[in-house]
Amino acid sequence: MLPPELPPLPALTRAEGELIDRYLDVADLLGRINPAHHGDTYRGLRAAQALVAKAIELRDALALMHQRGETELHAPTLARALRVLDGERRTARVTIPAPSDG
Repeated sequence: MLPPELPPLPALTRAEGELIDRYLDVADLLGRINPAHHGDTYRGLRAAQALVAKAIELRDALALMHQRGETELHAPTLARALRVLDGERRTARVTIPAPSDG
């Protein structure tokens, strides 16, 4: 049996697609660094080192959009793209988890 088909990505410019990809890369790394989650310091260190390069790529994606005259972020469309790419799960690791009863 095949897994359920994901909804299609909304139509994005190449720069918007790059922005979404780089944003999720940064969110994934921040989730690995988050001290509110279990993990070891080496894993966090490696993620922090990679974060520098990914932050530069995110900045460059936004700069390219701005240079091309894409001066507004179309939040509903970009949010749909983030949902299709599992952005809710991926960004959840950046937040502080709810306290556990125990």
